[in-house]
Amino acid sequence: MTAVDGIAPGLTLPGLGPKTAPRTSTAEAPRASAALVGRLQWERRFRTRLRVNDAVVVAVSCTFATIVSLTAAAPSDIAVRNRVIIAVATAMIWLISLGLFNTRSTTVVGTGPTEYARVAHATGLAFGLLAIVFVVFEWHGIRAQLFTALPLGTLALLASRWAWRRWLIAQRAEGRYASRTVVVGSRDDVEYAIRSLGPAGQLGYLVVGVALLDDDRDSLTVDDVVYPVTRGDDAVLRAAAIHESDTIVVASQPAGDPAYVKRLAWALEGTAAELVISSRLTDVAGPRMSLRPVEGMPLIHVKIPSFEGAAYYVKRALDILVSLAALVLFAPIALVIAIAITADDGGPVFFRQARVGRDGREFAMLKFRTMRVDAEAELAALLAHNEGSGPLFKLRRDPRVTRVGRFLRSFSLDEVPQFWNVLRGDMSVVGPRPPLPSEVIAYDGTVSRRLYIKPGITGPWQVGGRSDLSWEESVRLDLRYVENWTVMTDLVLMWRTAKVMVTTEGAY
Repeated sequence: MTAVDGIAPGLTLPGLGPKTAPRTSTAEAPRASAALVGRLQWERRFRTRLRVNDAVVVAVSCTFATIVSLTAAAPSDIAVRNRVIIAVATAMIWLISLGLFNTRSTTVVGTGPTEYARVAHATGLAFGLLAIVFVVFEWHGIRAQLFTALPLGTLALLASRWAWRRWLIAQRAEGRYASRTVVVGSRDDVEYAIRSLGPAGQLGYLVVGVALLDDDRDSLTVDDVVYPVTRGDDAVLRAAAIHESDTIVVASQPAGDPAYVKRLAWALEGTAAELVISSRLTDVAGPRMSLRPVEGMPLIHVKIPSFEGAAYYVKRALDILVSLAALVLFAPIALVIAIAITADDGGPVFFRQARVGRDGREFAMLKFRTMRVDAEAELAALLAHNEGSGPLFKLRRDPRVTRVGRFLRSFSLDEVPQFWNVLRGDMSVVGPRPPLPSEVIAYDGTVSRRLYIKPGITGPWQVGGRSDLSWEESVRLDLRYVENWTVMTDLVLMWRTAKVMVTTEGAY
């Protein structure tokens, strides 16, 4: 057996190779392969882009706040100098805080709400320190930074990070800026891991090869994509070299070999940047998981979900603020919609329907009427043509929908009155889809968990495909949200909903 790209040959472990690597008279550290160097280079380039982006946003925000404070009065030369010094100090503390919170770490950029949460937390810490300075030393120039640079700069940072994320996703769709990944394990576990990593490297992992521990096939097909399989005693090492991969995902390891991952990590030194251990803890999000080593053994802690407490008071406060703002902003549009509905067929503007909320309590959900007045009486005749999945009834071309109603549904405008339900406390802005009483009757013990929190106007089902989702996928998204939601997740879903509303895909 020969070495692969400088990796010492040796033993015979399934998918790994020798158990003891031959030693030379002089210990020599592994040298980085071309794939690893390429990975480190693009990570460094992207972090540099983010540093420049953050520096520009912070500088502009602090400068703008200083200009506002100077134009509001006619300060002396000393006051001007002091405010400039305060602006520079604010910018430095802000940028240092962004660095200390690892807001540019490649483990968080590109996917999930963690990046946004870290940016918000870093900004909060920076301005919290400035507020303390303001109180202690009574520096008047800090007031402008707190009340101008803080809100504008935070929004600008989050918006710019979102824009860079869109750029990164587009690059990954072209095969760039993604980790070239080899997945190793049994066939079932490898298939599960590949599906979880998502398509086309958009989540940061571009699967280029597979090393199977329990199969002798030459290729593996997952969701119509064919992945080459490397076999043999040193399959993982050869796959990493052949496919120039920089990441190895261990979906499972050989039974009775607890040291497999450690030896694999040693063998990959200089070849790959990271070794990722896949877990079948499905639909458990980051905020509920933590890693704590005990005597060298890494323990994964999974927090049991709670459905009450301080976080829910924050969620309620956010619901009140958003619903009040939405009702005020949509008032002129609502008037136009009401006139159009009345002019279409002369029927009532609103439609009230019984839905099931938190803890199984029924409430009357309010919507703009999009169907004929006698639509409920016509339902029985249409059941045979149902295109929905599970207990849901859906028709792409429902004959009961009015002309105005079809337009309202396409852009989810029929749901605007539900902000009144949110203000009343029946619903939340973000949450699981509000079910009908007839649907709840068919729920099993698992699906009933959707009722542990208030249903929402929008949610993961709204941004994940709407009516195009299968019943099983809709339930899975809702349950994952119920058990893992955070305020930052809600804000991200609200932002994504605004984007989905301008398209008609999945809305009928």
